[in-house]
Amino acid sequence: MEGFVWKVAVVTGAGSGIGQALAVELARSGAKLAICDVDTEGLAQTEERVKAIGAPVKVDRLDVTEREAFLAYADAVAAHFGKVNQIYNNAGIAFTGDIEVSQFKDIERVMDVDFWGVVNGTKAFLPHLIASGDGHVINISSVFGLFAVPGQAAYNSAKFAVRGFTEALRQEMILAGHPVGVTTVHPGGIKTAIARNATAVEGVDRDELAKAFDTRLARTSPQRAAEVILDAVRKNQARVLVGNDAKVLDILVRLTGSGYQRLFSPVLRRVLPPGH
Repeated sequence: MEGFVWKVAVVTGAGSGIGQALAVELARSGAKLAICDVDTEGLAQTEERVKAIGAPVKVDRLDVTEREAFLAYADAVAAHFGKVNQIYNNAGIAFTGDIEVSQFKDIERVMDVDFWGVVNGTKAFLPHLIASGDGHVINISSVFGLFAVPGQAAYNSAKFAVRGFTEALRQEMILAGHPVGVTTVHPGGIKTAIARNATAVEGVDRDELAKAFDTRLARTSPQRAAEVILDAVRKNQARVLVGNDAKVLDILVRLTGSGYQRLFSPVLRRVLPPGH
């Protein structure tokens, strides 16, 4: 791919899934990498793949919910490479549970990682991106940032918030005249381990939930997702939908307005186990 040679790109949640695929595709495209995750084993595998390609890489364990650590990490990456051009705020977790039976701590945990992790990453790296003269913020929302589904209130809340935060940021960068592109990413069903690693309220069969996601919903490979995302970054697109499922569902929501709630709920209840 063009447009990434010698760019310094940071990828959170790089130990697996879309994050790992982004790191590999960026390396193939000539970028320098700073990759991080709480999953050090997966991160080591990503490091091995990136180094095999020959890309310079800085590897660190990082919990995106730890704001002070994230701020220090941004400064360390900038000091290591001399600049930072791109931040891919990709780290995320999932949780299934109806609001009635979900604990506050479960909802807070999803918000801490999936929303505040994005805010922390954006705020920590934004000064460096502006200073680079050629910056880009890429925040991973979800198709669940376009419409809500039962049992996913915590995840929906975080991903809707990421969407709003990122769309506001793009407008602010344009109005301020800053040399920073901003892209919101809405993946559909991607073949990652997010469902297998998800938590759930008591009574939900996590194995059945993961099986349902893997066999019925996950249609796009992480590699293809990474290719689509990087193409959108190169074109400075405001928003990118990943997967035909995301594109179809986006159209349905646009056409039906709030009517999608009546259409989706019974279908999703048949596809996925109930969240209570």
